[in-house]
Amino acid sequence: MTALTLALTLAISLTACGTKAETQEEAKTTYDGATAILLSDDGITVDGALASTDETAAVYTANDIVFYLEGQDFTYGEGSETDGHSQTEADAHTVVHITQPGTYVLSGTLSAGQVAVDLGKDADEDPNAVVTLVLDGVDITCTVAPAVIFYNVYECGSADAESATKDVDTFSAGANVIIADGTINHITGSYVARIYKPDSVELSEDGTEVTDAKKLHKYDGAFYSKMSMNVNSEAQGTGVLNILAENEGLDSELHLTINGGNIHITSGNDGINTNEDGVSVTTVNGGTLTINVNGTTGEGDGIDSNGWLVINGGSQDSGIDSDNGIYINGGTVAASGNMLDRIDGGAQPYVVFGFRQRQQGGTAITLKAEDGTVAEEWTPANDFTYLVVSSPALTEGTYTLWSGETQLAGAAGMTGGMGGGPRPDGGKPPEGMTPPEGDPSQKPERPQPNKDGTMTLPDGTIIDPADIKRPENGGRPELPEGFGGRPEDMKATEVSTDFVLTSEGGTFGNIAPAE
Repeated sequence: MTALTLALTLAISLTACGTKAETQEEAKTTYDGATAILLSDDGITVDGALASTDETAAVYTANDIVFYLEGQDFTYGEGSETDGHSQTEADAHTVVHITQPGTYVLSGTLSAGQVAVDLGKDADEDPNAVVTLVLDGVDITCTVAPAVIFYNVYECGSADAESATKDVDTFSAGANVIIADGTINHITGSYVARIYKPDSVELSEDGTEVTDAKKLHKYDGAFYSKMSMNVNSEAQGTGVLNILAENEGLDSELHLTINGGNIHITSGNDGINTNEDGVSVTTVNGGTLTINVNGTTGEGDGIDSNGWLVINGGSQDSGIDSDNGIYINGGTVAASGNMLDRIDGGAQPYVVFGFRQRQQGGTAITLKAEDGTVAEEWTPANDFTYLVVSSPALTEGTYTLWSGETQLAGAAGMTGGMGGGPRPDGGKPPEGMTPPEGDPSQKPERPQPNKDGTMTLPDGTIIDPADIKRPENGGRPELPEGFGGRPEDMKATEVSTDFVLTSEGGTFGNIAPAE
């Protein structure tokens, strides 16, 4: 299980700023030319009139939600029995379709429904195919699919892995969300397991399994976009977005940029996911982000980017995962979790601690300066074995780490901070510290997982972890060289209970509670 809190302090100048509208007419005029949509189980209105059922209208309603139908055979899709829903359950949902560019102010409650944005199959290449959803006190629940979904709008980015970079600008993206000041918004959503295109399914010779098939639908998040998406706040940044997700929370198939708002996510799997392999960038520039992964549908991460994760400000408490690299450029970060992807760079020093035994959530973790003053303090909601700390408040000096009233005993490993570069002072360790053997600035090669469950070792050897047997009399199994454990040059050496942080870097710690 993973919990993540990211409280970002970077001020961002946003488009379309305003104050909370008290009526539909005020909402419409707050955003010039906006369309006001009031949701209700008793009837949905658009600019005060009953919503159309005509598919040619800019906004129309229908009972045609996309979902994973129960009782299908293996040629239908990859979903299991638990992923399926009945036609009756699906038909109870009202879909509010948005088919034209513009700004739409959403308010009211829809207890069984979805807001779906689709500007047509060629919209991804049209820079004018842009929709902004203003969440102005809305509550949407969907039990068979995402509660909010962008299907087709302008795609400002490219899925080309060869030209991919961590530095992306999503300002012109076609999918935009604004959390209105002074409002509390609730999105409760499910997901759609992978459904095959019927005419693309190829079977094995004996007809018992699918050997190849193209995707027709697959939407993992409660709040989902097939295109790059921006999430913004209004001027004061006081609006709240609560996402309760059966599976994943806030997803984009390409890039996602969070510029503001108070976003709280509780999810069964990843809290946030951007899923184009080697390309996607999750960028956090502002706002307050809190994520709790309860693990009901998978061992998810707080934030999982299949490309890069870039944090330009903030304060964080939980697990983060990125295939191409994590970069911390500012703000305050305290990320706690049970898996760790190495911090690859950024403009701000950081410290990474690994714990020999799992730490219990719900207890304050405190960083104290040499004079005993508290530099930073966090209370992780989850149990954890890794803690990443970065903050502009961490100036040069000596610090101790505490769990409640217990000081944590320390052991030093490799250097971190400022892009994982060389250690300060030419690699000279703090007084009294015995450095580990080897060059701690070198990032070790690690086994790479394969889709079939095997692992490729640094020397190219492929092994199946299932074949590794633990000795009958107990003890550690014999592992192939390069698989599992910590490389010899990264083994921790017991040192004092404090650590020194310079202005150019920190210390990788392997620590345990004092006896």
